[in-house]
Amino acid sequence: MYGVCGCCGALRPRYKRLVDNIFPEDPEDGLVKTNMEKLTFYALSAPEKLDRIGAYLSERLIRDVGRHRYGYVCIAMEALDQLLMACHCQSINLFVESFLKMVAKLLESEKPNLQILGTNSFVKFANIEEDTPSYHRSYDFFVSRFSEMCHSGHEDLEIKTKIRMSGIKGLQGVVRKTVNDELQANIWDPQHMDKIVPSLLFNLQHVEEAESRSPSPLQAPEKEKEIPAELAERCLRELLGRAAFGNIKNAIKPVLVHLDNHSLWEPKVFAIRCFKIIMYSIQLLSHLDANSRSAATVRAGIVEVLSEAAVIAATGSVGPTVLEMFNTLLRQLRLSIDYALTGSYDGAISLGTKIIKEHEERMFQEAVIKTIGSFASTLPTYQRSEVILFIMSKVPLPSLHHPMEMGRTGENRNRLTQIMLLKSLLQVSTGFQCNNMMSALPSNFLDRLLSTALMEDAEIRLFVLEILISFIDRHGNRHKFSTISTLSDISVLKLKVDKCSRQDTIFMKKHSQQLYRHIYLSCKEEANVQQHYEALYGLLALISIELANEEVVVDLIRLVLAVQDVAQVNEENLPVYNRCALYALGAAYLNLISQLTTVPAFCQHIHEVIESRKKEAPYMLPEDVFVERPRLSQNLDGVVIEFLFRQSKISEVLGGSGYNADRLCLPYIPQLTDEDRLSKRKSIGETISLQVEVESRNSPEKEERVPAEEITYETLKKAIVDSVAVEEQERERRRQVVEKFQKAPFEEIAAHCGARASLLQSKLNQIFEITIRPPPSPSGTITAAYGQPQNHSIPVYEMKFPDLCVY
Repeated sequence: MYGVCGCCGALRPRYKRLVDNIFPEDPEDGLVKTNMEKLTFYALSAPEKLDRIGAYLSERLIRDVGRHRYGYVCIAMEALDQLLMACHCQSINLFVESFLKMVAKLLESEKPNLQILGTNSFVKFANIEEDTPSYHRSYDFFVSRFSEMCHSGHEDLEIKTKIRMSGIKGLQGVVRKTVNDELQANIWDPQHMDKIVPSLLFNLQHVEEAESRSPSPLQAPEKEKEIPAELAERCLRELLGRAAFGNIKNAIKPVLVHLDNHSLWEPKVFAIRCFKIIMYSIQLLSHLDANSRSAATVRAGIVEVLSEAAVIAATGSVGPTVLEMFNTLLRQLRLSIDYALTGSYDGAISLGTKIIKEHEERMFQEAVIKTIGSFASTLPTYQRSEVILFIMSKVPLPSLHHPMEMGRTGENRNRLTQIMLLKSLLQVSTGFQCNNMMSALPSNFLDRLLSTALMEDAEIRLFVLEILISFIDRHGNRHKFSTISTLSDISVLKLKVDKCSRQDTIFMKKHSQQLYRHIYLSCKEEANVQQHYEALYGLLALISIELANEEVVVDLIRLVLAVQDVAQVNEENLPVYNRCALYALGAAYLNLISQLTTVPAFCQHIHEVIESRKKEAPYMLPEDVFVERPRLSQNLDGVVIEFLFRQSKISEVLGGSGYNADRLCLPYIPQLTDEDRLSKRKSIGETISLQVEVESRNSPEKEERVPAEEITYETLKKAIVDSVAVEEQERERRRQVVEKFQKAPFEEIAAHCGARASLLQSKLNQIFEITIRPPPSPSGTITAAYGQPQNHSIPVYEMKFPDLCVY
């Protein structure tokens, strides 16, 4: 039957005749358009024949491919494309199956032109919105084949580029076709993402090769100028832009695996580019944890990628909570310190253990600190405050909640951890702007921070001073006090000064003495170097500018004069440099504060002392002390009074201008505690517990406090039973009172109330006698102020009133 139909054309089905008629005798003539219009009209008029048309076209195309008649192959694909664009009926699904079968046949061919032809047809199909869903269609083959084309290694560079471009376009088409269709196979499954994402990254990675062969404008038309890297970047952005929260993990994980497999963390240039495309995701943090035992250079590359990605606006991006992110980075910082101290990832060196290079771990630590600062700079003020408190809570201070490790290794680990966390805190606090100092420096944070200011380690104390300066400096004046000097006119500094707000005044009333005390004790440290004195000068200057009212100015002047006394008396046996530095620090600060207060007599006194020092004692001025080679005096014991700032003179001149002269006359004496007497310590653990013990011992409630009763099951049971019994007794008493008033005669009730009134009157008389009348004199008479006897009239409360008035 089929043979007869093949010989006799008139007996063949009409759809076959229409399909045959679109093919010309010479394939170079192209598609016969008039016959193609007839075929399209027939398909629209009889949609039930569309699947048969597709099957027949597919049969012809497979036969032509096998016979290498590529002209007819192109005509068949063009006809299929036109039918797809024209037909949107319910029978389109069966036609699509034939279409995809033909596209797959072309993609399987070894001919690059056929692969490109099949890809172009698939892309056109991907852009069509189908009216009816398909429940059984699969794109697994196309994902695999397009991914393979993305890795093409054809000998001809131009053909290789075209094949890779087609592969990327094909993957883009698959994503567009399936990402929004819930009935399709899930394109976000790992089996698909593990092919799609690495294929795109592979072409992104080879951008240099493509750029080196970029053609001139005369060689290629405008649309061919695009290179695979640009198309791959666009496709990757589109892929991640369509990802929902639950799918982002599967899309990011292949990126991390690709960077691991190709060792792309150490140069980090390509990794940064990738994460600038995909923004920031939680997966990078978890990947950092997964690589916690990788080489320090690899971990540093991951962290630096995080740092670069942090500066991108993260609006709408999917990421972890803020504290989770900082917790991960701080945990990595602690692990790196352990690795550097032990020399291995396992805590012990054995055969086969990878030896760790300390300088690489230090580089990784600096990268983590930089990343912490980068993240913090993108956060709003309230979140940055939370991060600051969170980091400070991680600083290992000895207490019940933060046990310190003992032994030499433990001390080194504690010290390094403290330094790294304080460095991180300094990075976060840099540029921190908060109008309310009570919010910027809450009590729990300030107490912990100032506790570290009394530690023996000079580097830790310097970090604490710098952190305080970062918080207090709200107008960018810090760099103007980077060098200590005695300027004759501070207007050249162009300081930004605002009036002290009410919140700042409250903060200073609460915490000023605590700040002064730690500044005073920091000045007495023997291990101080020039950086410490510069930080102390900057801190004093910024407090004067940002937080000062008249009371604060008076206290700061008293504090600096007390520091001058420390250098003069030298009870601490400080070296000559430290004493000269304290003299110079006092001169520089008093020169600044005198010009800020603009009291002429005060400025004159300060100027006279400074001029006297310039002539005969330059070693007491910052210009000779805080230089590379300080010029010091060998004998500071006999300093004449002309070289010293006198408290009596300053009190006199400032008291005449409205300042509190009585307070100025009082020398500053900090309230020393056991914490200060133990300031020369290796750790402050004992001090914190001792300070708490001293405070509790000196508390007025301590004397009255009785030992708390031990709470046991029997105690609770007894309390419950007793409370029930008391309630029952009270209920019975009320019942008896009500019953008495209901049943007793009137005379009995009146007598009862009269007795109660008499009792009340007697009690009141006793109270008035005690509280109002003076105590009796020894002679038994009351004497007035001038020795005359004083007669008292009967008080009102002693007058006898009728019983009715009592009621």
